[in-house]
Amino acid sequence: MEHIYDIIIIGGGPAGYTAALYAARAGLDSLLLEKISAGGQMTLTGDIDNYPGFDEGIDGFTLGMKMQKGAERFGAKTEYSEVSSVDFSDKIKKITTTNATYLCKTVIIATGANPKELGIENESNLIGKGIHYCAHCDGRFYKDKTVAVIGGGNSAVADALYLSRLVKKVYLIHRRDALRAEKIYHKPLMQAVNVQFLWNTIVTEFIAENKVEGLKIKNKITENTSEIFCDGVFISIGRKPATDFLKNNISLDDNGYIIADETTKTSIEGVFAAGDIRTKPLRQVVTAAADGAVAVHFAEEYLQSKFQ
Repeated sequence: MEHIYDIIIIGGGPAGYTAALYAARAGLDSLLLEKISAGGQMTLTGDIDNYPGFDEGIDGFTLGMKMQKGAERFGAKTEYSEVSSVDFSDKIKKITTTNATYLCKTVIIATGANPKELGIENESNLIGKGIHYCAHCDGRFYKDKTVAVIGGGNSAVADALYLSRLVKKVYLIHRRDALRAEKIYHKPLMQAVNVQFLWNTIVTEFIAENKVEGLKIKNKITENTSEIFCDGVFISIGRKPATDFLKNNISLDDNGYIIADETTKTSIEGVFAAGDIRTKPLRQVVTAAADGAVAVHFAEEYLQSKFQ
């Protein structure tokens, strides 16, 4: 007979490994599937200062490793393999990876969301060297310095407001002539004396050697090009949830996130969504970890009601 796990957790970020920890401590037969390494997007953050318990901060890679070791201390198991498809049509769920097919009674999806990149040369090489995708994670490194925020939606404007309270100057670069952000953000941003708007503007090149020193920009209307100096760049043009492998097997919102509330329950019985992959107002390491614990709680309830 094929082995049937109590829980399979897809994704090894803070939500996934918190779920693995709680599942292992509960004595559940569980498996975590991760395609690359522990930590997820968290590993791109040099220092994390807003996760409780680390009074001097901790880098994202180390925190990811600690989360994995903490879960494995209680018997959590990890398989490094990318999930290619799922089948949630039966009571027993089927998960297919590049290496094997697994069966389980419940699934916790914790695959996260990846920041959208500008697609400019050297962007990936400069991540953590002046290019960032999370102002709340990395903004403190630029106290009293000059930064640029690229984008015009809610996230970009919230990032610009947050940074304006830390840095000397913020350039807000937007490809259109008006913000897409909700009106509630407009007034406080307009009142921030250290924010300069660059409308109808796109970034064409990063000025950098070992780290970002500035940007080459172009006005889309006049086609004039220029350069600006900045110490850091925060790209906030949206995130792409990692849901491609689900292929219409679960309900998603208009932006591709799994529809799930604070219970982490999804549209499919026995399937839960934890961390950045689900609809939620705040995506941080601490909220992802909380989701992992909540997901296992409700997965246990489901197992007791459906498989006892």
